[in-house]
Amino acid sequence: MSKPAYSKGSGPVVYLDEAHHNFHTVEGRYATFADLLRKDGFVVSPLRETFTAKALAEADILVIANALAAENAGSELDWKLPVYSAFTDTEIAAIEQWVSAGGSLFLIADHMPWPGAAEDLGRAFGVQMTNSFATDVTCAEDEYLFERADGSLGDHVITDGITAAERIDYVRTFTGQAFWLTQPGVPLLKLKPGSVVLLPVEAWAFNTQTPRIPGDGLLQGAVLEHGKGRVAVFGEAAMFSAQVSGDERRPMGMNMPGAEQNPQFLLNIMHWLAGLIPGAAK
Repeated sequence: MSKPAYSKGSGPVVYLDEAHHNFHTVEGRYATFADLLRKDGFVVSPLRETFTAKALAEADILVIANALAAENAGSELDWKLPVYSAFTDTEIAAIEQWVSAGGSLFLIADHMPWPGAAEDLGRAFGVQMTNSFATDVTCAEDEYLFERADGSLGDHVITDGITAAERIDYVRTFTGQAFWLTQPGVPLLKLKPGSVVLLPVEAWAFNTQTPRIPGDGLLQGAVLEHGKGRVAVFGEAAMFSAQVSGDERRPMGMNMPGAEQNPQFLLNIMHWLAGLIPGAAK
C-alpha cells in the first residue's frame, strides 16, 4: 500500500449513499471501504437524504453501492422481477447535473437485482447494465480474476497509479453483473472468453431455461468523463469490501488471498475521481 494521499481529514469529501435501501453502508458491509479511504485522508460520511443539488453541494465524490427501490428491498424473497429503479427521475437529473458541473460519481451495482435498480441512472451516463449474474459456461463460477497480462485488466492511469508501488497487475471480483458502454469511456475490467451472463426471473434461481447471453468482452468496471466530471462504474461490490461468506466463513473481498491488489485498486480509483491522478478517461 502507498502512503496516505492526504493528511488526516484534509482530503476530498466522500458521501456514501444510504438513502436508497443500500446493501453496503458506512457502518455495515462497506465499513472497511470507509476505513481505507479515511486512512488515506478522505472525509467519508453517509448521505441519508434524497439526491438534490443542495444535498450534493458539499460532496466531491458520491459513492452509490447496491441501491434498491422499496418494492425490492424487504428481503431476498423480493429479489425478483420486476425490479424498480432505486432513484426518481428528479434524483437522476440532479446527479447528472452535479457530475456535469464537476462532481465525481462512483456507481457500484452488483448482481441482480441491483443492476435493475441502477439501470436508469447508469443509462444517464452511457452505461447499459444487465440485470444479471456473471458466471462461466458451467454456471458455477463465482470469482473472476482480471489480469494485465491477458488484457482483461485495462491499461490506464488508474491501473498504473502514480508510483510504481501503486501499479495494479490483477484484480479479483466475486460474481457480479456485466454491462457495456454506449458512450466513450475506458474498460478497466473486461470479462474473459467463456463468460456467461444469466438473466433470471429471481435472484439465484437458475435452471436450463434461464435466459443467458455470452459475456465475452462485456465489462465489470469502466471509467468515463461526463461534462466536467468523472464517473467510475463497477458491476461488483464485494471486491471493495472485506466480508466472509457462508458457514465456512470464506473470505470474500479485499481480505481474500488472491485479492491483495484490490485495496490499492480502490485507492487508485478514488485518486482518479478526486483528480489526484491526472489523465482523461480515453
